Amino acid sequence: MMTKSFLISVAAFLVCFTAEASDFVVTDYGVRADSMDVQTKGIQTAIDDCASKGGGRVVVPAGKYLTGEIILRSNVEFYLDAGAVLLGSRNLSADYPMQPRNVFRSLKDTKGWNALIFAADAKNISVTGQGMIDGRGRGARGWLQDVAGDANGRPKNILFVSCSNVCIENISMCNSAMWNIHLLNCDNVRVRGLNIYNHCNGNNDGIDIDCCRRVTIADCIIDSDDDGIVLKATGKGDCRDITISNCIVSSYANAIKLGTETTGDFRNICVTGCVITPSRSKDDRILKSTPSGITALSIEMTDGGTVDGVSINNVVIRGTECPLYVRLANRARKHIPEATEPSIGAMRNIFISNVTAYETGNFCSSITGIDSAHIQNVCLSNVRFENKGNLKWGDYIAESKDVVADEKGYPQPTVWGNLPARGLFIRNVDGITLSNVSFSSIANDPREAIITDKVTGFVIHN
Repeated sequence: MMTKSFLISVAAFLVCFTAEASDFVVTDYGVRADSMDVQTKGIQTAIDDCASKGGGRVVVPAGKYLTGEIILRSNVEFYLDAGAVLLGSRNLSADYPMQPRNVFRSLKDTKGWNALIFAADAKNISVTGQGMIDGRGRGARGWLQDVAGDANGRPKNILFVSCSNVCIENISMCNSAMWNIHLLNCDNVRVRGLNIYNHCNGNNDGIDIDCCRRVTIADCIIDSDDDGIVLKATGKGDCRDITISNCIVSSYANAIKLGTETTGDFRNICVTGCVITPSRSKDDRILKSTPSGITALSIEMTDGGTVDGVSINNVVIRGTECPLYVRLANRARKHIPEATEPSIGAMRNIFISNVTAYETGNFCSSITGIDSAHIQNVCLSNVRFENKGNLKWGDYIAESKDVVADEKGYPQPTVWGNLPARGLFIRNVDGITLSNVSFSSIANDPREAIITDKVTGFVIHN
């Protein structure tokens, strides 16, 4: 008779054998570690072989591997062992071929897409492990010479377009030539345990979630030159049912932001248990607007969509110029040239609680709509904001009437600088409740704590 312990041993052996049998190790495909030669072909062959056999895990062992663009296939987990480093080739035109536009169109697909790790219309894909992806993007210039800004051909470290069941876990990432992770029109996404340091080029965002549904981002440490964690809608799709939790975010721009591209809607967004703190970077700073970061929390709607249902809770902020920036405007930017101009968007049901901000700059937090579109139903509770102060007459905008509407401009508090209030400037809002809030200054600040302009349904407690 077979004993219970024998059966357990056999079962354990079968589990291990199955796991090993589904592993496709890149060095078995001629890939060489620590070589000066680009290893893209061998790595891609391993991925394609894995996919053709029904899927499994492609393993990159410890070592440094120089590569260009890799295409991830359905049912493939790309696993970086501890000590494995994927190094991006610096020959952009040769090693990052432009992938065709997807059926899902975006403001950023001027001539297609490219990335160090790319996937389109794939299912059940993962990038995991204990290794590192180093895009080596310092100083890289886009090879699309007739395209400006963040669509000029600089590769991202990871770009997935129209994919479902996506997992990116536990790896470290750095030095992208552009945005670090861009997920566009994806469903069922889990991002967890990443360590991201991105300070080598312009537009160095950390994570961009773009027109995606059912997304969790958790337990990440992000230090980025540009925006840290960003929700966008660069196409006609929603950002919906998204949680951001237990992350530490540093940015010279905006740490956690909804916007600025907002063609689609933002619905059911929850941010909780996060710390926003100044960047560790000193010599690597590319963005020169503010040395401590522009905003900690930004909620923006400018290109025709709707923000409805945002909850921000249990957040600690240190050192940014502006703790909270909520903006409804009417930039009305088209996501593709042939699209019709967007109508004015909407923003409602914003709930912010248990937020502490200290040693911040003097821009002042703001919640502002425009005359033709008011923000609706906002609640702030248990909020403590402390700014640096040390201002005198002439260091700030004196009166509300002098705060320009700028409804077509780029939505950012740098447009205004120091507002007439030291704590909260509210304009064009219908229905706002402040409960147990306080605004203080380290040094003298002659401005009023709160200023309202064209506000109805204003309730304040404690």
